[in-house]
Amino acid sequence: MGASIGRVETESAVLFGPDGPLLLDSGALLAPVEVAYETYGTLDADRSNAVVICHALTGDAHAAGYHDGADRPGWWDTIIGPGRPLDTDRFFVVCSNLLGGCRGTTGPSSIDPATGVPYGLRFPLFTVSDLVKVHRALMAHLGITRPLAAVGGSLGGMQVLQWALDAPGELGAAVVVCASSRLSAQNIAFSAVAREAIMGDPDFRGGDYAQAGVRPDRGLSTARMLAHITYLSEESMRDKFGRRLQDRDTPRFGFDVDFQVESYLRHQGESFLRRFDANSYLYLTRVMDYFDAFADPVAVARALDGTSTRFLVVSFDSDWRFDTAHSREIVRTLAAHGAPVTFREVSSPYGHDSFLLDIPDYHRTVGAFLERARRSAAAAA
Repeated sequence: MGASIGRVETESAVLFGPDGPLLLDSGALLAPVEVAYETYGTLDADRSNAVVICHALTGDAHAAGYHDGADRPGWWDTIIGPGRPLDTDRFFVVCSNLLGGCRGTTGPSSIDPATGVPYGLRFPLFTVSDLVKVHRALMAHLGITRPLAAVGGSLGGMQVLQWALDAPGELGAAVVVCASSRLSAQNIAFSAVAREAIMGDPDFRGGDYAQAGVRPDRGLSTARMLAHITYLSEESMRDKFGRRLQDRDTPRFGFDVDFQVESYLRHQGESFLRRFDANSYLYLTRVMDYFDAFADPVAVARALDGTSTRFLVVSFDSDWRFDTAHSREIVRTLAAHGAPVTFREVSSPYGHDSFLLDIPDYHRTVGAFLERARRSAAAAA
């Protein structure tokens, strides 16, 4: 449905400098903070049609369209573009790379101005609220005071929820897809094992691998392989791979790749090395572990009682990483405070990764919700 937006470019802005550093929840100050971002569509004269995309753990600013010479579009191209649910004929869509990332926004691989070498593990720890501070600073940079909506899946959905709590009423609408208000012990455990794989790699060098001219590729690849299993459902893995062997009819009786699923995971791990940094993976998984959106009931009541933000919460019935119980917990808390919320569990065989795919029922739900938000904002103007 709809069309691609075609050629796009990533832009960059320095949002926090030495005279106005970013104050993190930990108390640490960070400057400069450079942010990479992309925009699609046209901002209305009254700046009322902005939709912010908050990306998931390993996403980046390139959400839609094609960079020069690329044969693959941005990571959420299926939902962004003319005639698509995030219709760029009506909405001005903004997506930025997260603080702590490695695709143009300041993170642990950036040069620390105090030392002249990459931050590594000297980069300060941060929270989802800190990610939201940077999103809001980018909005201010673009002259947008009240986004029409923020949309995100997984860690992106957590940012959308936190934004609604940190700046009550600032978002016209909030779309929270296959997310959680706080990770379960099982989820934290998966991330812990992934981090152990990275930090246990002999080339990790205490996070200073860049200075040593090496990379903990084996650890990062293993971390990605583990995580990727949790993004798929049992059904989708069974349908895609079954117990089929790789390029042969009989087992090799060895410990190298023998099954198709092993080959697939190895490919996913190796591909990941071309686009992600090990230290960023440590920091962004940790920020998810610490997230606990409803931990302070007084602050939650202050944010949600009487809020004008309209929420859409979406889960997928085959997502076992953040299953529907996580979404129902978000919905229950929102509803308990009288926040206007719509909830949909969408049927999909593809597990957690469903939010990235072109699933008609899901796309219709998001598109219709955003259209209602647009009409409501226009009527209120």
